[in-house]
Amino acid sequence: MKIIRSPEIMHEVSKIHLFEGTTIGFVPTMGALHEGHMSLVRKAKSENGVTVVSIFVNPAQFGPSEDFDKYPRTIEADIERSQREGVDILFIPDAKSIYSDTFATYVNVAGLSDKLCGAFRRGHFTGVATIICKFFNILMPARAYFGQKDFQQGMIISRLIKDLNINVKLTVCPTVREKDGLAISSRNSYLNAQQRRAATVLYRTLLSISQAIKAGDSNLIVAKKEMNNMLKAEPLISEIQYAGIYSPDTLDEIFELEKENLLATSVRIGDIRLIDNMIVTL
Repeated sequence: MKIIRSPEIMHEVSKIHLFEGTTIGFVPTMGALHEGHMSLVRKAKSENGVTVVSIFVNPAQFGPSEDFDKYPRTIEADIERSQREGVDILFIPDAKSIYSDTFATYVNVAGLSDKLCGAFRRGHFTGVATIICKFFNILMPARAYFGQKDFQQGMIISRLIKDLNINVKLTVCPTVREKDGLAISSRNSYLNAQQRRAATVLYRTLLSISQAIKAGDSNLIVAKKEMNNMLKAEPLISEIQYAGIYSPDTLDEIFELEKENLLATSVRIGDIRLIDNMIVTL
């Protein structure tokens, strides 16, 4: 496995692979690698000649009061895990090599970035879209892999690719969960034992509402109310930022069932923000 820290060198290495006709599969991460990331790596390896994983805690997607400084950084463990999984290249740039002192260009995907999580994390998705656009330009991958847990992020990257005519195929892979249903996330490491048990209410709520909708036992108004009631019943939840049923195409709240329906929620347990979602197909 190669470790590359320079964007310029990464770009040159990518050009060599493209010249040789080798497709590049790209898995962008912020490190603290877990089984969810590894599922993306395995998918990338199965479809490409070379798999590149980036590790970059992107300052542009953190607000001033968010957890940039304490975000889990486990670089040595990440290197070991990547090597065991057969990653070909680990791209680990530092912030100065990505954002120069004169950096002034940002990418904003209007109409999607200010909904759901974007309503509570102003500027977050501008930071996400900007770094992904930069990485696509540096790596020139044939395919890029994201997890469904960050559903809104996947939609924004999809629109970015379409609107800017970027020649990358986006693959969104299923959310990987713990045995009790909790979606695997690097931020789960913040949870103490009691909070960790409480966090399973997200999956239990989504599953219960999904089953009710599929069985025809609930209209959307009742379903949304029940979603919120189930979450409110967990005393360790300090805030429900959103919990509802949305169009997976627009992220707008819907009031009549469609062929595909997005159940999505964001809550805080203590000061730890957790998200989860589920697609209900009728």
